Amino acid sequence: MTAPHIGHLHSLVVADIFARHAKLVDPDRPVRFVTGTDEHGLKLQNAAKAKGMEPLAFCNQLSEHFRNLTQKANATNTRFLRTTERQHAEAVAHLWKELEARGLIYKGQHAGWYSVSDETFYPPGQVEARNQDGEEYHISTTSGSRVEWQEEENYKFRLSAFQSALTAHYTAHPEAVQPPQFHADVIKALQEPLEDLSISRLRSRLSWGIPVPNDPKHTIYVWIDALTCYLSAANYPWSATSGKGHSEGWPPDVQVIGKDILRFHAIYFPAMLKALDLPLSRTLLTHSHWTVDRAKMSKSIGNVADPIKAIDEIGLDLVRFYLARVGGRFKDDVDWSEEQLQKHSREITSLLGNLYMRAASAKITKRVSGIPRPSVTTISESTAFSPLIASLKALAPTYAANMRSFQLSDAVDAVILTLQEANLLMTQAAPWSPETAPAVAADVQALMFEALRICGILLRPIMPGKAEFLLDSLDVHPTERTLADAEFGKRSVGEVRSGVRLFDMERTKS
Repeated sequence: MTAPHIGHLHSLVVADIFARHAKLVDPDRPVRFVTGTDEHGLKLQNAAKAKGMEPLAFCNQLSEHFRNLTQKANATNTRFLRTTERQHAEAVAHLWKELEARGLIYKGQHAGWYSVSDETFYPPGQVEARNQDGEEYHISTTSGSRVEWQEEENYKFRLSAFQSALTAHYTAHPEAVQPPQFHADVIKALQEPLEDLSISRLRSRLSWGIPVPNDPKHTIYVWIDALTCYLSAANYPWSATSGKGHSEGWPPDVQVIGKDILRFHAIYFPAMLKALDLPLSRTLLTHSHWTVDRAKMSKSIGNVADPIKAIDEIGLDLVRFYLARVGGRFKDDVDWSEEQLQKHSREITSLLGNLYMRAASAKITKRVSGIPRPSVTTISESTAFSPLIASLKALAPTYAANMRSFQLSDAVDAVILTLQEANLLMTQAAPWSPETAPAVAADVQALMFEALRICGILLRPIMPGKAEFLLDSLDVHPTERTLADAEFGKRSVGEVRSGVRLFDMERTKS
């Protein structure tokens, strides 16, 4: 665990978007959204020592930064779990004892290439020798982190016993890891023999962690500790009547993770769940990394993008929009760019904010004041109106299908394309012009309000603050803001407020 960067904000926002989308689909559905901090391990133990602090005091300070980020991001998490909590420690100890009782933990010798920063051993095939200024060292080809050879006695989990079960699971469930390329990576990894997993460290080397039950000389390995947080967040261990956690929200519909920790979540943790006869998570939504100037973010290089700074400078919802639109394809690394952030901010400000101001302007409202606002379903699908009407009819189903398949960027793009159609029609029809018949102007305004209403509903998970402000300004009833309500012509707007600025235009100027 390090100080939050854009990658942490991205994971948090993506998880929040899908949590909010679940409520958009069904407002009555209970949604559990868990985030938090993993606070044990050698890396944190060393970092605390370097600062002359006790590990818990150091973790208290660091965890607060992440808690602040959830608030800053307007995340709707229902639980913020810290692995230093007593309830979590009790869950980890219970899980250990259950695995041990089933004969799945044994003590043995372990030797391998260990990365302190990644808190993991790497197999020889993922390690490469390097030489810099005469210094010989080794790195992980997966993360680029330095590794060192370590040999010690520790406890092991019989991971190898679950290779066939995991292979069968992922072969039968291609949706279990998204995007598909990462599912293919998991299948490929399972074609190689799985070695039993080291799950403890000598306490003389690692004291900052949960002790192994009945063996005070060993500390439970940080990844076993960290992965159990998903269970402890669902109040594991469960009673016999809980349906193996079902009443507590288990298994998760989706877990949002970075690609660098896919093996832990797709192989190690599911093997533990299989060992305990517990259902596996339904989908691991795996995202790639954010880079800066095409390079991995690094404190030593000085290219770490600060999420708090970005939010303060340009506004939360514009940052969320950028993260969703640019970072919502998940399969490839994405470069963080202030220029691109500004570009996409200007785009949504113009397409959404300016469209509202134009449609609700006093000039157009005055021109149509003597005409009852038409129902959009009665507007003729003339040559000029047909592209927008067709787009509005297709938008909610297209958006919903993209969200179901975790194509977040495509869902956002569908909204943007519709807003572009609306802006084009507004410019071509010129409802403010004396040359445009008042009846036509009234039809155009009604279609603009309908476009804003539908797009506002669909943007609720992505830009919650601005979307709710937009729907309030359109006088859309709070109970009529669900995915079902985004159907063309299903609902109407009320008394639309004029002169509303959805965005701070000064912030988004080039």
